[in-house]
Amino acid sequence: MTLVDTTRQSNAQALYGHGARKFWVHGTGALGCLPQKLAIPRDDDSDLDGNGCLNTYNDVARSFNGQLAAACRQLRQRMADAAVVFTDMLAIKYDLVANHTRYGIETPLMACCGHGGPPYNYNHFKMCMSAEMELCDTDAKFASWDGVHYTEAANAVVAAKVLTGEYSTPPVRIASLVNSTIANDG
Repeated sequence: MTLVDTTRQSNAQALYGHGARKFWVHGTGALGCLPQKLAIPRDDDSDLDGNGCLNTYNDVARSFNGQLAAACRQLRQRMADAAVVFTDMLAIKYDLVANHTRYGIETPLMACCGHGGPPYNYNHFKMCMSAEMELCDTDAKFASWDGVHYTEAANAVVAAKVLTGEYSTPPVRIASLVNSTIANDG
């Protein structure tokens, strides 16, 4: 178990000790699909997957999420009367990139507000809202606002998927967690 997992478990147990019984834990997203990461200079494109995302970053995110999901399983065992839900944000956000046209997103890997133009419109030295910024048309459909944060359109897709519970373990809709307790899945 990593220090991060140990710290998260200790924090959850401290909250549990103070009466908290409902925990909704989000994993990290598809970091290898962020324009900020894609714009880092590289020797070649051999690390890019079929959707244009960096395998190395997404592999690390998958590993982190796997460890976090395992920590959540352990917490469910220790805190039998609590609901501990893990949500796989990487799967949600990667699906947004891989199937962007399904969600009305035209440009999944390029920042709306940035500098440098295609393919990523991201410059590490000229951030969004600087004097040199290039802002996309308001009717353009981007997934990334500034190379790191998602646009309103992308966040609406992500939120809708989170709320379904389809990407959560155990699979539970957030509304049911708020309004009641769930059975512990051990």
